Amino acid sequence: MKPIVTVIGPSQAGPGERELMLTEARAALDALGGEDIVRVDVPARGSGDDVEDSGLRSSVAAAVPALQSGSLFGDSSGCLVVDAHQLQKAEAEVLAELVATIPRDGSVVAIFVADGSIPAPLGKTLREIADAVKVDRVTERTAVGWLATAAKQRRLKLDADAAGALIQRFGTDIGALRSALDQLAVGGDRVSGDLVRERFKNRPDEPMWFIADAIVAGDTGQALRRLEDFLIHGHPLQLLAFLQNDVRRRCLAAAADDYETFVDRDGGRKGYALEKVWKQRNQAKAVDLRKALGALARADLHLKTTPEATHQVTMERLTVALCHWYGGRGR
Repeated sequence: MKPIVTVIGPSQAGPGERELMLTEARAALDALGGEDIVRVDVPARGSGDDVEDSGLRSSVAAAVPALQSGSLFGDSSGCLVVDAHQLQKAEAEVLAELVATIPRDGSVVAIFVADGSIPAPLGKTLREIADAVKVDRVTERTAVGWLATAAKQRRLKLDADAAGALIQRFGTDIGALRSALDQLAVGGDRVSGDLVRERFKNRPDEPMWFIADAIVAGDTGQALRRLEDFLIHGHPLQLLAFLQNDVRRRCLAAAADDYETFVDRDGGRKGYALEKVWKQRNQAKAVDLRKALGALARADLHLKTTPEATHQVTMERLTVALCHWYGGRGR
């Protein structure tokens, strides 16, 4: 393995993906023998972090000496940079120069963890000289597979109901699922769904596209459950903005003659989300998309002008309606 490694997860990675990304980063450090490692957590852009004379924010500046010289005691030294996608341009330029001069003898190691992509020129430099580890988006199916393996390692017996209950309580958050299994392992080797539901009252904090997928499938019950989960952690206006953008894309897809035209009208950036909408472009009728746009506009006005106590009912009614218009078979 090269002494420089990038661990790239999906854009806007959730807690499950972030857990796997950090696990891969730790595995890379173990493989490289890194012992004297400085961890740098890159703050979000515009976070107000102090900027040093070098032009780097103080929290990022710690990476510079860590990447410049090896350990005084002969061990591998270096840096673990988490959230590298949030680096500013000046920071990416400085780090690009440093990693380009890292010796290949393993005396200095560098691990970069990022959602989506790392800003240029650092991203370009790393693509040329670093080993790359990709972490895919965690779905419920992959989380169930992870659960089966993790339960076996703890000598726990999970039936399908127990596994389903854990996913319902914790979603695709691998870290939370690991903690739950550790707690369950203390009480015995058999775990039932009733035990999970009785012991844990969590509601998963999951991305909004889970709700959209249930809506498109016309699965009213699933969509309402996911809506209820989301409203524990998020605000209705967040979901409304997401759904408005989703309907806008579906309208663009329905009116486009080909995929390239659709991408261009949406802004020119291809991706999995656009591909999914394009494949589903014939599922909803134009008249139903117009109904959805009107309902979203009315819901937006309602959320902004009425008491908060009415917001959940508004979102529930909107969700049921969208299930019928999108899926055409709301159930």
